[in-house]
Amino acid sequence: MIIAIANQKGGVGKTTTAINISAALALLGNRILLVDTDPQAHSTVSCVNDPSKLEFSLYDVLTNSGIKTEDVIVTSTIPGLDVINSKISMAKLEPMLIGEIDGHFRLKDVLAPIRKKYDFIFIDTPPTLGLITINSLMAADSVIIPIQSSYLSLEGTDDLLETIDKIKKISNTELKILGIIITLFDKRTNISKDVLKRIKKVFGDKVFDTVVSKSVKLEESPAYKESIFTFAPQSIGATQYQEIAREIIKRVKK
Repeated sequence: MIIAIANQKGGVGKTTTAINISAALALLGNRILLVDTDPQAHSTVSCVNDPSKLEFSLYDVLTNSGIKTEDVIVTSTIPGLDVINSKISMAKLEPMLIGEIDGHFRLKDVLAPIRKKYDFIFIDTPPTLGLITINSLMAADSVIIPIQSSYLSLEGTDDLLETIDKIKKISNTELKILGIIITLFDKRTNISKDVLKRIKKVFGDKVFDTVVSKSVKLEESPAYKESIFTFAPQSIGATQYQEIAREIIKRVKK
């Protein structure tokens, strides 16, 4: 199954969620691939040793340069997790794809040969609704939307939902929202509690039962190129992402 982690609003914990969900499912014995499509390459930097030494990236595969998908799959620093790395060159991709007849389908096409090798493929998308994110949604079977528990949390969400609906109508008719994950939750503040109620009112049972608390350990772990499960295995963040991984498995089986 291919799952895109998407939200065009930055700072919602999207990369943290992509890495730690991937790591949690890998710990449960699944074969996992994380595809970094963000030109900022935060997923790559967070779990690949010395990415500057990697000659090729996803950009080279998507631009039909003769590089195969298998050529850019690398073993991450996180047990059981493979990564397709990104580089700043991805920022040049969108202007190149505009007007191309297959411009919306490049990522779907390059993942097709390797998707059966993995139980789950997660796509970490950029904080925009441009062609890279649209490629990710075209390639995906499902979408997980992380939403921060803040006052402006739902700002822009309508645009993402509208884009998902358009993609379902045009070509990827099976695309569905697997769920909404509440991130950066601070149980000490009334605003977080109020926002949680608001999000649940809007999205209902699409909201995951487990919320992800604001955590220093979650913020620190990428600097050490670790998931939360090796960096702080006893932390609340580790427990929460383990629970979310179990929820994902249940939702996928429905």
